[in-house]
Amino acid sequence: MSRYDVCVLGSFMKDLVASAERRPLPGETLHGTGFAEFLGGKGVNQAIAAARMGARTAIVGTIGDDRYGEEFLDLLAADGVDVDRVIRHPELGTGVGLPLVLPDGSNSIIIVSRANAAITPADIEAAGDVLAGSRVLSVQLELPVEASRAALRLASAAGVTTILTPAPVGPVDPSLTAYVDILVPNEVEAAALTGLDCDDESQVPMIARKLADEWELRGCVVTLGSRGAYVLDREAGVELRVPPHRVATVDTVGAGDAFCGSLAASLAEGASLTDAVRLANACGALSTTLNGAAASAPDRASALALLAASSDAAEIDSQTVAAAPPQA
Repeated sequence: MSRYDVCVLGSFMKDLVASAERRPLPGETLHGTGFAEFLGGKGVNQAIAAARMGARTAIVGTIGDDRYGEEFLDLLAADGVDVDRVIRHPELGTGVGLPLVLPDGSNSIIIVSRANAAITPADIEAAGDVLAGSRVLSVQLELPVEASRAALRLASAAGVTTILTPAPVGPVDPSLTAYVDILVPNEVEAAALTGLDCDDESQVPMIARKLADEWELRGCVVTLGSRGAYVLDREAGVELRVPPHRVATVDTVGAGDAFCGSLAASLAEGASLTDAVRLANACGALSTTLNGAAASAPDRASALALLAASSDAAEIDSQTVAAAPPQA
């Protein structure tokens, strides 16, 4: 029996969030409309999202030996996430993210990796028992590629289902693709990886197929923000569009991570990729109704309630999605 349902290899970012009416022009100083501090980073966000969906969750990564690092350990412990393989770097500080949020909830983010950049393949090997002892491993690209590759390779060799979120977007090291089962890009990332435009609805299926073919994936899920998601499940021979949920969006920071954490949790419990995407779509939508990243991840009951209230509820196998132990 696996020790964990979900293991997340990822970053720790203290988010220092500014709100403004618009983005400043080059060289311009602009008065903001608000400021807040949140604990985030794609790794932390996904781990908390998975834990809130009921998955036994562990996280692997590096923080600084500082106040922000302590805050992260307390936050993760409160949600029951195992932090035994979190390394505390004695010299580099905990990573920081600098999001700018606009009135419509859209955002752009600058990240400064700091201690996140210090993790090594040797650190990954030291955490091998956690990585190989999980049902699903979720990885992003905020950590050094050597560490991500080592984790994906180790997990893949152990038969663990591997998920990659290709963010921050950029050229993806070809050595990673052989160890990825499911790729989850958003529309910006998908367009950057394929050169095709996600704004053109007719091209979204083509984008998913292109990525699945080139990466030899088991599945590809393109998240489309307010337009829902598109899922390609090669094993089941299924391709379909999952519609969005109507919610009062406040802040989209962390929505993609809530989606991915929920996806990992559902896959770990045995849900099909399609059903996992449906529940993840509800989680992502709910996360936009609150400020912050990790703090905005919904619990399982709330996500299931939103799903049940939607017209999409009739299409889901409740036995597959709802039966789980106590999710990004």
